[in-house]
Amino acid sequence: MGKILCATRGGEASYIAQDAVIALAKEQGDELFFLYVADISFLNQTAIPLVVNVESRLEKLGHFQLVMAQERAAAQGIEAQAIVRIGQLRAELIDVAEEIGATLIVMGSSLGADAAFADSALQAFSADLQAVTGIEVRILEKRD
Repeated sequence: MGKILCATRGGEASYIAQDAVIALAKEQGDELFFLYVADISFLNQTAIPLVVNVESRLEKLGHFQLVMAQERAAAQGIEAQAIVRIGQLRAELIDVAEEIGATLIVMGSSLGADAAFADSALQAFSADLQAVTGIEVRILEKRD
């Protein structure tokens, strides 16, 4: 039995990847972990009260998004764990993958205006993660 770590932003754009990783976990009999990372590094760190407020709200949003992902998994007979972290995506993905003993890291590929990464940047990001962790990284492509 393996452990799949799925990085997700939650929301409608992530449902396709969530459904695919849930099906994969069910098919393989693997444990499933959803990870949401609230990255506030884009904020000006001099406005500390604003940073704390935004960080708290993003963390709450992350918990909410992952409860929804867990409900999607439960509806398909899979019990998924939810992990919310504050920090930078790359560092948190690496840390959590090592902490849980992940055997596969999965990310979704959203195209268009809602994309978190350009396709080439996502490919480079996943190759870097795989090289650093030694864990297979799989990008679930958006299907039409």
